Amino acid sequence: MGEVIQFVSKSERERVRLIQEARAIYDSIFPSADPAGERQDKAAGSRGFVRGDGGNLA
Repeated sequence: MGEVIQFVSKSERERVRLIQEARAIYDSIFPSADPAGERQDKAAGSRGFVRGDGGNLA
């Protein structure tokens, strides 16, 4: 009953999808020196939700 539903526009979902795709391409071209397990942990923490900072990658 206390559930909150957040509206995410189609353009915002597409923007997030394109950013994720670009990150995957970048990672395939420039692999990190971190072990694979650490890299996945960091990626999982930053993906899968919409950030509230307007998408700044600073």
